Amino acid sequence: MNFETHTFPSRRSNVVALNGLVATSQPLAAQAGLDILKAGGNAVDAAIATVATLCVVEPTSTGIGGDAFALIWQADEGKLYGLNASGPAPQGLTADLVRDQGHSHFPALGALPVTVPGAVRGWELALARFGSMELDKLLAQPIQYARDGFPLSQRIAAAWARSTEKMSRHPDSRRVWLPHGRAPRAAERFQNPEFAQTLTTLADEGPDAFYLGDIGRQIADCVQAAGGLLTQDDLAQYQAEWVEPISVDFGDGFAFYEIPPNGQGLTALLALNLAGQFDLRALGYGTADYYHALIEVMKLAFADAHTYIGDPRQVDVPVAGLLSAAYTQTRAAQVNMAQAQPPTAGQPPRHGDTVYLTMADGNGNMVSWIQSLYMGFGSGLTAGTTGVQLQNRGANFSLEPGHPNEVAPGKRPYHTIIPGFITHNGQAWSSFGVMGGFMQPQGHLQVGLNLALWGMDPQTALDAPRFNWLQGMEVALETAVSILPGAGAPLSIHTGLTRRGHTIKDNEHPMSFGGGQVIVRDPATGVLIGGSEPRNDGAAVGW
Repeated sequence: MNFETHTFPSRRSNVVALNGLVATSQPLAAQAGLDILKAGGNAVDAAIATVATLCVVEPTSTGIGGDAFALIWQADEGKLYGLNASGPAPQGLTADLVRDQGHSHFPALGALPVTVPGAVRGWELALARFGSMELDKLLAQPIQYARDGFPLSQRIAAAWARSTEKMSRHPDSRRVWLPHGRAPRAAERFQNPEFAQTLTTLADEGPDAFYLGDIGRQIADCVQAAGGLLTQDDLAQYQAEWVEPISVDFGDGFAFYEIPPNGQGLTALLALNLAGQFDLRALGYGTADYYHALIEVMKLAFADAHTYIGDPRQVDVPVAGLLSAAYTQTRAAQVNMAQAQPPTAGQPPRHGDTVYLTMADGNGNMVSWIQSLYMGFGSGLTAGTTGVQLQNRGANFSLEPGHPNEVAPGKRPYHTIIPGFITHNGQAWSSFGVMGGFMQPQGHLQVGLNLALWGMDPQTALDAPRFNWLQGMEVALETAVSILPGAGAPLSIHTGLTRRGHTIKDNEHPMSFGGGQVIVRDPATGVLIGGSEPRNDGAAVGW
């Protein structure tokens, strides 16, 4: 790792620690997780405390009405575990029902896209297997913030204001999230006593209170009153599950790990596999050739992901075929280094708005955790007097007959949220993630290469400018991409990509390029090095 070679505009430095480190998108949440580590908790305990606090202080992006995924490294076993806590569609929801209501695409707002919230069962499963503290201890700080209030950061206040119209449509959402008839402003205190009571109930009674008790009843009543189909039985039947992470070897001892479908982690691995077919070092970091190659492999990866990813409990997802060496070589050969091309899916051989957080403890355990409502404030619905906003994850379902991701009863949708993990020579090396919808696998590709291929430290890897492929030939570039050190003339990348047929979109919002967090652990010394996204309010803290 080189701390000197790459420098990009940022006011942040790496955080270096020995006993524990937490990195996430809100400083109050990062501190809550660190407090748990200082009190003797492990990385999983800290993860639950951190994400529960995020549910309070960043409600625009996450809540217990959403889903979660995690990759958990257990040092004493030398093993990485995958956790899928994404919920399915209601048993009464069918594609014909949605189409009969006049929809050609799955709606993004209201009751229809509300799927079973899986996050709380995910907390339960992770704590039962790897936690060392009780849930009431981990929820103490978020309960206090919800009850007594917290001041909004500038970015959260701006995101909140953008959701004003959405939240004003539903009476309980309007009452909870728009006090005084408007969104709270930056540095204003916001209190959510109803959510404080909900968290207190969870602390006292456990997750069953959410899925089997009055909280679940209010969730089901809310969805049904708004025209949806979620029932108490749907909630009662739900369980999170352990899954086997999928991975690709990238050379030099590095292996990249992701959660398998129904998540889009496969997309990141497809892109990494394809990128590995090019001599990226020869292309040179920050050149038009380098960005062109990554954009083109990203297109191919997305084309395959959108064609084949579905819920593996109901459809065959050809993961092994998509990641096979032969298929990778075939797809890489389709990249034209002189000309951008529209994305098309291949034929693989067949075989039998979001928060991200990462933490590591002093014993070598690491957690990569991501949790989301999907779009800002999810569906726009808030369940009764619970203070719980409900996700709209069903918006990612397809209505195309026969598509692997076509909505069906009890089926989990294609999921955008993905935690990432890198090992080096078989040992835990980096826990990382980049939140932001379909930017996430693109962020994993770019930040992951910055770390493993280019040797950047965590903060530099996050500071480095990014691209975001949007659709077709359109790609957004951060302004700084045009002025990378050693990249030639200031407009060399912009001009070089335009010459190849890319349509460049400038002036995109900084958060269009994702929000990442990275922890790297030196296996030889145990030193933890953390970086946090400069494009949002994130913080890395350690001790």
